[in-house]
Amino acid sequence: MVTLNSIKFLADALESIRQQTYANIEYIVIDGGSTDGTIDVLRKTRLVSHFVSEKDKGIYDALNKGIKMATGDVIGILHSNDMFATTHTLQNIRDVFASSTLTTGEHKRIDVVYGDLVYVEAEDTNNIIRNWESQSFQPKLINRGWMPPHPSVFIRKEVYQKHGFYDLSYKIAADYDYLIRVFKDNNLTTYYLPKVITKMRKGGISNNGIKNLICKSKEDYKIIKYHKMSFPLWVLLLKNISKLPQLILRHQNNTQSDIPTNRSQTYSNIPSFNIAQ
Repeated sequence: MVTLNSIKFLADALESIRQQTYANIEYIVIDGGSTDGTIDVLRKTRLVSHFVSEKDKGIYDALNKGIKMATGDVIGILHSNDMFATTHTLQNIRDVFASSTLTTGEHKRIDVVYGDLVYVEAEDTNNIIRNWESQSFQPKLINRGWMPPHPSVFIRKEVYQKHGFYDLSYKIAADYDYLIRVFKDNNLTTYYLPKVITKMRKGGISNNGIKNLICKSKEDYKIIKYHKMSFPLWVLLLKNISKLPQLILRHQNNTQSDIPTNRSQTYSNIPSFNIAQ
């Protein structure tokens, strides 16, 4: 969890973790020096396994700190104003890692599991405004600007040990850069779980205001060029165009969370868990 003055929806995120049916979770919180009561709430909850409060260089720096502290087999991220879609979300992900069976029936160790995400209204998390439905990975997708929804991605710890952490030179799009690094690795096995993993409240840093959208596009373009994709402007265009169907199809996914909300700015949870239990 990466927090900075996150009191507004903090209770919802904590409840989302508390109600998971899979209980073998290590819950890490890296706070950037909150002054709104966030720290007091976090110190009182029994959910948190590790808690640090200190100034950092931004959300990706804080995420890197939390990832390095994680001792579980698998690491995932839940942003502060979001929640897992159901109480069975982590159990479903754990079962995929434990089974190591691909949709083709082939038995192989799975390194990365990801799924779908829905954007919801801040005060009514059952009101879906955008449906990000992913798909099974194919290498050609990278050159089309494809990436899975970052909060839906769960990665084995050794993948971080192999590919490093988020690049702090990017302020908004470091997750895009990191996921390209991971999905371009032909030695890793990925698995698409066709379920909504995360319900994300609108207003995230990457799409909050024209200034941030411009900054994100510049960073995306820099990342595309760095990874030597052909026709980088075309890739950037495809990346943005691919979001249009998410708006059109938003009402087709009527995911109802079984996790109550408390209606209580942005922080991220870093749940890691051991596969065997």
